[in-house]
Amino acid sequence: MSGLTHFNASGEAHMVDVGEKAETQREAVAEGRIFMEPSTLERIMQGDHKKGDVLGIARVAGIMGAKRTSDLVPLCHPIMLTNVELELTAEPEKNAVHCLVKVRCKGQTGVEMEALTAVQVALLVIYDMCKAVDRGMVMDGIGLLAKSGGKSGTWQRDA
Repeated sequence: MSGLTHFNASGEAHMVDVGEKAETQREAVAEGRIFMEPSTLERIMQGDHKKGDVLGIARVAGIMGAKRTSDLVPLCHPIMLTNVELELTAEPEKNAVHCLVKVRCKGQTGVEMEALTAVQVALLVIYDMCKAVDRGMVMDGIGLLAKSGGKSGTWQRDA
């Protein structure tokens, strides 16, 4: 189990003790996309979907997801987030909506899980709101782009 911090010496799952860690500015950036039929994306972009403003609702849901990550992921610490920026961008050339999330806090543990959760919840809400017209939508490319802060410092995904 070497290197996996959520397991103790006996191999049992446990919550990592962050009590002795220094409080630092932490940030994580994550992204993902949902691919769909061109007509579905057109409805979203025109804003005439009968369920309302798909991207506006997905944005709020993603922010809420970031705030509730510790309720969803069993070994995550509740974190006082200082900022969540969530951008949803229609990509007609790909028949997709791209989600980019930046999460920040000043704390003793990172916010990677919060950024990833925000992306996935936002994309899931788009699916939920549009599934009546397009059940074949696919979420893909969900991943961490960068993180900073803490003992491990800065990390960035290679292009």
